[in-house]
Amino acid sequence: MLSKFETKTNRVKGLAFHPKRPWILASLHNGSVQLWDYKMGTLIDRFDEHDGPVRGIAFHNSQPLFVSGGDDYKIKVWSWKQRRCLFTLNGHLDYVRTVFFHHEAPWIISASDDQTIRIWNWQSRNCISILTGHNHYVMCAQFHPKDDLVVSASLDQTVRVWDISGLRKKNSAPKGNQFEDMQRSQQAELFGNTDAIVKYVLEGHDRGVNWAAFHPTHPLIVSGSDDRLVKLWRMSETKAWEVDTCRGHFNNVSSAIFHPRQDLIISNSEDRTVRIWDMSKRTALQTFRREHDRFWIITAHPGLNLFAAGHDSGLIVFKLERERPAHQLHQDQLFYVKDKSVRIYDFNNSSDQPVISLRRSGLGSGTSNTLVPPPRALSYNPAEHAVLITTSQDGGMYELYTLPKEANGDIRDIPADAKKGNGYSAVFVARNRFAVLDKQQQQIFIKDLRNETTKQFKAPNGSTDVSFAGGKNILITTATSVVLYDTEMRQTVSELSVNGVRYVIWSPDNAMVALLSKHTIVIANKKLEQQCLIHETIKVKSGTWEESGVFLYSTLNHVKYALPHGDNGIIKTLDQLVYLVRVKGKSLYCLDRDGKVRNIAIDPTEYRFKLALGRRNYDEVLNIIRTSNLVGQSIIAYLQKKGYPEVALQFVKENKTRFDLAIECGNLEVATETANAMNREDCWMSLAAEALRQGNHHVVEMAYQRVKKFDRLSFLYLVTGNVEKLKKMLKIAELRNDSMSRFHNAVYLGDVEDQIKVLKEAGQSPLAYLAAKTHGLEEEAAEILTQAGLDSPPELPSITPSLLKTPTPILKQWDTNWPMQSISRGLFEGGLFQSPPSQSQPTAEPFSSGLDSFGEDGVSAKVDKLSVLDAIMAATTVATNGDSAPEGDGWDMDDDFDMPSEKTPSLSPVNGNGIKFDDLGVRLPTRGTSVSDMWVRRSPFAVDHIAAGSFETAVQLLNRQVGAVNFAELKPLFMSIWLSSRSYVQCNLGTPSLPIPLLRSWSEDAEKKLPFSPITLASLVSLLQEAYADTSQGRFPKALSTFKTILHSLLFVIVSNSKEVEEVQQLLAVASEYVLGLRMEIARKNETDVKRSVEMAIYFTHCQLQSAHLQRALAQAMGKAFKAKNFKTTLLLAGRLMEFNPDPEAVQNAKKFSRAAERTPTDELALDYDSYNPFEVCGASYTPIYRGSQSVQCPFCKKAFKPEYEGTLCANCEVSQVGATGTGLRLI
Repeated sequence: MLSKFETKTNRVKGLAFHPKRPWILASLHNGSVQLWDYKMGTLIDRFDEHDGPVRGIAFHNSQPLFVSGGDDYKIKVWSWKQRRCLFTLNGHLDYVRTVFFHHEAPWIISASDDQTIRIWNWQSRNCISILTGHNHYVMCAQFHPKDDLVVSASLDQTVRVWDISGLRKKNSAPKGNQFEDMQRSQQAELFGNTDAIVKYVLEGHDRGVNWAAFHPTHPLIVSGSDDRLVKLWRMSETKAWEVDTCRGHFNNVSSAIFHPRQDLIISNSEDRTVRIWDMSKRTALQTFRREHDRFWIITAHPGLNLFAAGHDSGLIVFKLERERPAHQLHQDQLFYVKDKSVRIYDFNNSSDQPVISLRRSGLGSGTSNTLVPPPRALSYNPAEHAVLITTSQDGGMYELYTLPKEANGDIRDIPADAKKGNGYSAVFVARNRFAVLDKQQQQIFIKDLRNETTKQFKAPNGSTDVSFAGGKNILITTATSVVLYDTEMRQTVSELSVNGVRYVIWSPDNAMVALLSKHTIVIANKKLEQQCLIHETIKVKSGTWEESGVFLYSTLNHVKYALPHGDNGIIKTLDQLVYLVRVKGKSLYCLDRDGKVRNIAIDPTEYRFKLALGRRNYDEVLNIIRTSNLVGQSIIAYLQKKGYPEVALQFVKENKTRFDLAIECGNLEVATETANAMNREDCWMSLAAEALRQGNHHVVEMAYQRVKKFDRLSFLYLVTGNVEKLKKMLKIAELRNDSMSRFHNAVYLGDVEDQIKVLKEAGQSPLAYLAAKTHGLEEEAAEILTQAGLDSPPELPSITPSLLKTPTPILKQWDTNWPMQSISRGLFEGGLFQSPPSQSQPTAEPFSSGLDSFGEDGVSAKVDKLSVLDAIMAATTVATNGDSAPEGDGWDMDDDFDMPSEKTPSLSPVNGNGIKFDDLGVRLPTRGTSVSDMWVRRSPFAVDHIAAGSFETAVQLLNRQVGAVNFAELKPLFMSIWLSSRSYVQCNLGTPSLPIPLLRSWSEDAEKKLPFSPITLASLVSLLQEAYADTSQGRFPKALSTFKTILHSLLFVIVSNSKEVEEVQQLLAVASEYVLGLRMEIARKNETDVKRSVEMAIYFTHCQLQSAHLQRALAQAMGKAFKAKNFKTTLLLAGRLMEFNPDPEAVQNAKKFSRAAERTPTDELALDYDSYNPFEVCGASYTPIYRGSQSVQCPFCKKAFKPEYEGTLCANCEVSQVGATGTGLRLI
């Protein structure tokens, strides 16, 4: 049994697969109906309207409907689209056991303990027929998949077959002379119902029959009974009889069905087993057993090789065998196994020929009491034209076959003395050698083509598979790593830590390898140096390499691509699962589950574009842009993320996006053009900020003019020393009646008279007097006193006055922009689409029409004032078309200057006599590479970059590996690491100290010397013990601080082997759990809501704590729940506490609470807590995220968060961004 999905719920009494979607319905004994997505492993919906157990459930094969029947005597029809019950069918007088839809007619059939079978029309919502005849509970009733028949099973020990052709005729529209037949049938009903008549009564069971089912294609019936037997019946047009009995169950048989595609019967029983029976031999082939759960129902998927069984504690979806065809690609030929034969598919002419049959082999047959698994792997030897085929039968077997030289369609039987042996995995490693892994003995045998052992060595512990790795090497897969092993030297070459590798796929040139796990893909080079890690939420099923170095892989739903540097994306959505074997251009070849070779058309433009961009192959990028329709928000976002906004700019026509990209890449020309088109204030301000950053104050001036930022303009003229424009800004402020702006401009100009004038007009006479007195304007001060009606001057403060005057700019360059280094135009700027180059680059308008509306804001001036303003405008506006000249030389901002060319000074050193050292044959030594630079260049660890003082690259590494965005918490660690990486030797007086780098290991090669790291795994383990002690003593804030220190320090730990990697990962998980739990507990103590306080106390018990701490948490939560009168929850927590076998005092306390709670086992508060549904606690909201619910994860501490927290800072580690992607923390 290959388990695909499993749930933990209440007892499951009914199951139904959706015919097209990956859904399964489960009806539970507690009255609930659950809808699960078995591919994603998530609970989609829950329907709770039945009162009592729900025993029958079924999907409609085409409509968005399902039907349920339960112990409340009701049949309910639901819409899974509207997520509600549409209507209820009433009529049964006892429990409803099963319900099914008809495959064509709008009918539902139901079986009940009222000893009747009813057929309902779900469109008219009426009962159209009642089948009576059984004299005990009817346990099951089903329609025939094609004919007008019904089979039923009852506790009266019979199976009955009913003919409902009369019902079909009665409910179908009349054609021709059928009207007279209907009249006759209606007359006949006066003497008896002929809609449904008993055709056969099958007797043979000694006790009640629980289930009966038709074969999908043959005239067969299978039944299961309380007599522990499974019986097979055959029927003809006139009679039905028992064929044989399958014996083996030792308790009541709950249900039995036929395998839709093979001659098998599948049954389950209350003896806790599911058994597979051979229909022809009537023998049990395989038995799957559960330790504590009785099985109640089994069903088959109508279109896929999937089955589901319901038991006491949930359901399980499973397959009986692997559907992945064993195959291997060699050049233009695909060798694969289908229908117990080896076939060759030629990609050049699309021919598909069988070459040898496996029916007589040990792989195609087995003992009569075993279910033969299909071949799991195939290895091809082109030199000998031979294949090795392995299967998992009997712990692993392999057989060696030599293929015929020509494939002409004739199938050759294998010789009786074919070479075979035991081994879980076998693969060719040389022209005349192959390697065999004995999984049980953990030995690897190298054998020749005569099947004789030439070499033998012990495999690494836990080895599960072996594959060829080129030359004399093989790749050995273990549960936690892959090992590159040299078969000649018999030693490990390299090892890569990766868990659960299922498939190993080498690139055609053996330069790269893809390691496929259940949900991850690791791409490494031939030395097993990891290049990238890709996570998938859906299972990864297969993969193949494209000739350019792109890895294509398939999941259950998509075909995707992965680039060597870690970027991935979707190529195509799949209707059904396929196994990729080859990609050539726009054709993707694959095998489906039936072993048929399919050719899928794909568009490789996206991944080729990204690959060329990553490899900086700009010619290829330009060619793709010109020849392909590569558009979309995803491409634009990708280019922005990768730092190519200038490339993204070429794809965009929409002004806002184009403006944002131009600002990002610093293209002021395009930004000005789009800002003019949009004319939005926020765009002009963004343009001004970018232009200011580049020192282009002409564009800054124009932008401020457009949005009328007068104060900013004045300050710009101040810092550039443009006094003339400052004077005009003063006049403009006066015309606008803006006193504050007038005063600012007067201060900028140092014009005291204007300052005093503004203050007087604003009614600030004391300030005006103070300004006049300070600046020595005695007459003006006396005039102010007279106007104020004062005879004597007031007393001034006894402080030394200072003049309010702005500093004068040292360099006045209002006519030119800030000088910038000249660089050549980028490849993607300007002539990307081969547009003709412009002769002159447009410049920003320094003082353009933006000033034309300066007088509009708050100015209700007279005509003469407006005319003065217009005159000022004319004086300040610079012509942009060259037809008119500005006033005065001060406005010449666009003049070209003929600058004399500067001679480049000689760089050759000269001695004191003016003689060049080169002439003397002397060469000064060039400066070597510093140790810090070597550390940065050679090390992939952030801690080494910090030690080198390159904090920026360390930050980038941490962001790429664990999505780190907040480094304020890490600053003390950064400084500690940097200070610990070197010591200083005092030198001569007046010279700086000499830094001596401290190394963690000595090497003669300077390139391999790396800095000492003060943070070690041992020190963190010691710190962990302190944190445990603080937690035990209730010092939660101190313990939380220590656990956070451990969590942050783990970012900078370097280890030397895979065992220490596991220890670091365990330490990370422990610290992360304790940080979450302690944060939640500290927050709970400040919580005033009783309900929320109890919930948080219970959630604390679901953190992965040490046993002693968990016992205290359970005791605390138990007390909180009891105090809140949630006695049912108290009993549950007491039971959990007793499972830990605590000290006698805790046992006594738990028993005391239990006895008190058992008197009234109810809950007064409705808590958000389901003890039967596993959950994780959200790291931000402290609320449960139940299994199946959507969530996002912190890439560093791995804590789960609800989707609304995606993109926020992780509240647990306070370092990474929730939902960000990372390549994983580099430790070794």
